[in-house]
Parts: sequence; structure tokens; C-alpha cells
Amino acid sequence: MAYKFIDEDLDLVNENDEVIGKEKRSIIYKNKMKNFRAVNVFLVNDEGKIWIPRRVKEKVVFPLSLDASVGGHVASGETYEEAFAREVKEELNLDLKDVKYKYLGHLSPHKDGTSAFQKVYEIRYNQDPNFNRDDYITYYWLTPQEIIDRLEHGDKAKGDLPILIKKFYLNKK
Repeated sequence: MAYKFIDEDLDLVNENDEVIGKEKRSIIYKNKMKNFRAVNVFLVNDEGKIWIPRRVKEKVVFPLSLDASVGGHVASGETYEEAFAREVKEELNLDLKDVKYKYLGHLSPHKDGTSAFQKVYEIRYNQDPNFNRDDYITYYWLTPQEIIDRLEHGDKAKGDLPILIKKFYLNKK
């Protein structure tokens, strides 16, 4: 496995998600900062099942944990939408012009308890994606409740996964 940690610059933001500076990713994580940006994406099929991958053991944070279908940092100077397109291409080899997607919402650590400011998207997709084997080792198509059940029974997950599933798939009004 050729996993390589990239210590990129990330924009730092204020409570209104406005850029106020930048810092190396390693420093942000070391200091447990939450004022940076990320994107998360869920692949959902026509049965309402979500494609949930398991991260490789070489990941620096949350190794061997369940994850959103796509997740990543917004690099310094990049928009959420640019990061969304880049991460979907890098992790699932999908081009946004070839799929149907929608914006689900914007979350903040202050209001939603997430690890960062983030925008969340959904892609409608009915087949197994050609995922990046440097990021994920396996995957499951699961209903939102099956995801929560796995977590409640001790399966490990990236920290924001239960927050996102509950907000966008279980607590719909």
C-alpha cells in the first residue's frame, strides 16, 4: 500500500466560516483545532442504501474506520465546490459532470458538533464505484439505520459519520 500523508496548507476560518489565515494540516490536528474546512459526500442508490467504505490501516487518523463515501479537506485557496469535485475524482474516480448530485447542507463545529466547518453533498449512484485502494480497503451498501447499528455495536467510524447520518438521513423532517 502506497499511502502518503500530505501535510497541506488549510485555510483557517472564523465562526462565520470566513478565511482568517492558514496553517499546516499537521499543526491543526496536533492542536485539535476545528476552524478549518472539509467536505463530505454520500453515494446513495435507488434503494436508499449508502456506500460506506472502510479506511486503510495506514491512515493517520481513524485507521480501519468506516467513513463517508468521500471525505476530504478543503485546501488553502480552494472553494468547497472545488474540493468536492477534486475529492470525488481522487477517491471514487467519478467526474461530477457524469453524475447527479445535490447539496445537503453546511455544518459548523459550534452548532453541529462536527470536527470542522463542512459542506455535505449526495451523489445518486447505483453501482460500486472504482474507489481508490490507497484510501479504502472495503465497502458496504448500508441503510442509514444499519450504519448507526454497526456503530452502536462497536464498529469504529470517522468521528463525524454518525452526526452526518443522523442529521441528513435519520432526522429528516
